[in-house]
Amino acid sequence: MTPDEPAPGHARPPAGGVATSVEDGRAEYPVRSEEDLLEARHAVRAVCLTVGFGLVDQTRVVTAASELVRNAYIHGGGGTLTIERLARPSAKGVRLTVADAGPGIANVDVALTDGYSTGAGLGHGLGGARRLMHEFWIDTRPGGGTTVCATRWTSG
Repeated sequence: MTPDEPAPGHARPPAGGVATSVEDGRAEYPVRSEEDLLEARHAVRAVCLTVGFGLVDQTRVVTAASELVRNAYIHGGGGTLTIERLARPSAKGVRLTVADAGPGIANVDVALTDGYSTGAGLGHGLGGARRLMHEFWIDTRPGGGTTVCATRWTSG
């Protein structure tokens, strides 16, 4: 795996230009404290509302975001959450990108397995987040941090 390739079996998201604020399509939030985790959840829910997600899909995206930012905070020593509003001809969507500079994930496939945890959690975080979203990829290397990107689309 070269430095520019995602972890095996995990494709990169489609490329596309985005603006620089949530109003324009994109915003970044720090993930460095418990308060940041709460702010991230509120920001994700607000974007889900603007995109037009119903309550069930809002809950899916907010739950995935919560799991991902908590992992970055606990295991990665903090990081950033980028929220993007997306549009394509048949649907609108929300992309979450959570990046940290932590130790990386030694084995992505094992980390995605239900029940696997390196901490005190139940081990549903990464695998659960993947199931809640339509698109999901992880880019990680030992000692090089982790970036997780997850996207959910409206039904049309």
